[in-house]
Amino acid sequence: MAGLEPLYAWARPAISRPQDALVCGIHWELIRHGYRCLGTGDQPGPDERKSELLPAGWEANKEVYTLRYKSTDDAYELLLKAIMVEDSMILNVMDRRSQKVADVTLAVADYINPEHLDDFHKVYKNTEELRTRITSGIIAPLGPPAGKARKEPESKEDVPWDENPLRLPPRQPMGARAPHRPSPLSPFAVGGEDLDPFGGRSGGMIVDPLHSGIPHPGIDPSSGIPGRLPPGAVPPGARFDPFGPIGVGRSGPDPDHLPPPGYDDMFM
Repeated sequence: MAGLEPLYAWARPAISRPQDALVCGIHWELIRHGYRCLGTGDQPGPDERKSELLPAGWEANKEVYTLRYKSTDDAYELLLKAIMVEDSMILNVMDRRSQKVADVTLAVADYINPEHLDDFHKVYKNTEELRTRITSGIIAPLGPPAGKARKEPESKEDVPWDENPLRLPPRQPMGARAPHRPSPLSPFAVGGEDLDPFGGRSGGMIVDPLHSGIPHPGIDPSSGIPGRLPPGAVPPGARFDPFGPIGVGRSGPDPDHLPPPGYDDMFM
């Protein structure tokens, strides 16, 4: 709690009870979050000014501490009342402009060592917990001042690739798994080419049952051609010109399969 030590040393003459030390710590947490103290009581007094120090007479009433604060940007004006109920302190804070109210109850013994009021280094304990309780119970519900507001979201430059439809995906890095694409041999691939403006897929609207665009393994004539040549009829490695329709060796559909649009001559 950097900065609390000089404040505690300045306020030490007025600190006579554990609740005084706790109020001092709560006051400093509000200062850390962008608030400045205006004075004591419910109503403003003459010649008030924002200060990081506690106002004169802040500890006069040991049962009810009443302090007023204003944010450095003048957006918030808080009225804080710390009410002692047996060994606990009930913090009631209201923003006078928005009428929002926040409440926190603290057990004094959880944060103050009453036997060490003269030693700053021993008087406070569980300081991180105290800071968390003040932040979550008072600062967050009422809204942080402008100087402590949350940072704006990152620019759109940092939007992931898959969330920006105007960007091309990055090149596939080496060793990474390639994205799944439907096999051109699949009957469901028909029409895929027409949906890909970059031409990276196969399967247009023209149905090609022979898949002429897919390379096929060459014919090994030494293994024979069913119904035409028996196995061994052609020596291995010999030059061989295939003859006749053999099904898988066809180069593709008949060029006349799709005549020019509007051409109705059946004898073409």
